[in-house]
Parts: sequence; C-alpha cells; structure tokens
Amino acid sequence: MSSQARRLTLPFLLATVGLVIALGLHPVATDRILAAYVLALTALGLELMTRVLSSRSVTGQPSTFERALTREAHKPTRPTDLLRIERELSLGVASAGHLHTRLLPLLREAASARLGLDLHRAPARAQAALGDEAWELLRPDRPIPEDRHGAGAPLRKVEHCIETLERL
Repeated sequence: MSSQARRLTLPFLLATVGLVIALGLHPVATDRILAAYVLALTALGLELMTRVLSSRSVTGQPSTFERALTREAHKPTRPTDLLRIERELSLGVASAGHLHTRLLPLLREAASARLGLDLHRAPARAQAALGDEAWELLRPDRPIPEDRHGAGAPLRKVEHCIETLERL
C-alpha cells in the first residue's frame, strides 16, 4: 500500500463509520445517505488521484511540467548604480581624462546636493564647507589635464573627498 493510500485510509474509514451511523439513525432517506457516502468516497478518490499524479515520478525526479513551473533561484546581485559608481571610481583613479570628464562631475553633483548650493556660483562658501583638500579636487575651475591618459587622482584623495561629502 502506497503512502498516499495509507494517508487516506482514515478518512475512508470515517466516511464508512458515518454511513453506518446515518443508516442506523435514519435521519433522511436511505438513497440520500448513500448518495452522500458516494460523494464523500468520490472526493477522497479524487484527492488520492491528485496526490498520485502530482507526486514525483518513480525516479524521484520532478516532471517536465514541474520543472517548467519552478523558478530558478537568482543569485543576489549588487545594484547596477553601485557597480557603475565603483567603475567610475576605479577609472578615475587610473586615468586623468576619465577623472576630469566622468568622476569629478559626479562628485561635484553630489557636493552641490549635500551643500545645497552651486559650486560655480558660491565657490568661497563651498570651499569653506568642503575644506582645502576636497576643494582642490572638486573645484569647478580645475584645469583639463595635459596628459588625459596619465594617472588620475590618488585613491587617498578621492576617498578623503567622499568621506568629506558623507560628513556634510
């Protein structure tokens, strides 16, 4: 006897005991009692068939249908904005051209947002709030590098600038 059949033995027994009690008490006509019993047995049979058909095959592997229904677990990924900013930082440290055209505008935008002022219009206030080292890197009148393929800003300076922005 399969495990599904064993799990349904008790409900079949209870339905049969209910039939015997109903026939003994005779609260309604016999044909209605027998119809209710047949209906209960049909429901239990359908449940048994559903369990058997939905269970895994004899090999223990899920069916093609079950495999199609299951979703593949996605590995958690890092947010794309974080990856983009990390790439900008790496390239800004490695290349002066990238530092000037990509990383510094990003950092200036963050500084303007944190300070609540435009670095171009209020350079004195921005310099006072940022400090000399961060201002040297972020100042809007910073000259274009002569060697765009040369090294960018040292990582220590960029880190200090970001820490300064975080403290604002």
